Amino acid sequence: MGRVLGCLLPCLLLLQPLPSPACPAACRCFSGQADCSQHGLREVPQGLSTNTSALWLGYNFITALGPGSFPPLPELLLLSLPHNHLELIHSQALVGLGALRDLDLSNNHLTVLSPKTFLPLTSLVTLNLGSNWLVELEPGVVSALPQLRALLMQDNPWVCSCRIRPLWRWLSHNREKVQEKTLLLCKAPEQLKNYPIMAFGNESFRQCQETSLSFQQYITFLIIGPFSFVASIFFCTFMGSITVVYQNLRREPFRRRPRVCRSR
Repeated sequence: MGRVLGCLLPCLLLLQPLPSPACPAACRCFSGQADCSQHGLREVPQGLSTNTSALWLGYNFITALGPGSFPPLPELLLLSLPHNHLELIHSQALVGLGALRDLDLSNNHLTVLSPKTFLPLTSLVTLNLGSNWLVELEPGVVSALPQLRALLMQDNPWVCSCRIRPLWRWLSHNREKVQEKTLLLCKAPEQLKNYPIMAFGNESFRQCQETSLSFQQYITFLIIGPFSFVASIFFCTFMGSITVVYQNLRREPFRRRPRVCRSR
């Protein structure tokens, strides 16, 4: 009997279900996917399995993604964060998500994005920035994505000034990547409200000049500018003093008393 039980025990152990991958309490996990939508989350839940391939975090209350917001997820292909209150994404927030192919950041409160934020996403194919509060976008944000095939940016309050020229230039050379082209509309200034950004031409930016300065140029300007101003004041004062002294010296002979010749 003991021998029979000894043989059956390993078989019974093999029949036990394997432990399921880690899944946060606020999520539903299945087949490598984690659905954490509509749970009132204020940050990315921890404890996600490293083999997670899709992560849904939409309709929560996440306001910022700081460094280390995500655990290492080397197999994550899809990250969905729409309808949160995202205002800030740290430049190191997406480190460790190098396999990511689809990123949805639509319907948030983003006003500015750093090109460094997307540098780790070398495999990204689709980026959705629609319905945010973006007034301009540095071209480096999207040019840092070599595999990008689809970019959505509609329903943002774009300010169509000279500062939008670099973005317009990138859009003009990557029309096939821009989705919903007709929905990229100016919101300011008033005279250009609802004017399509893609309808601009080179002549539209004739009055604009490339005035961007490097950090070193700014430092040089800040040092030389005040020094030149002080030096010019000193030079003008010195030259004025020289002029006054010279004029006084010229007039001095005429101020002397004339000689009186006395007869003997």
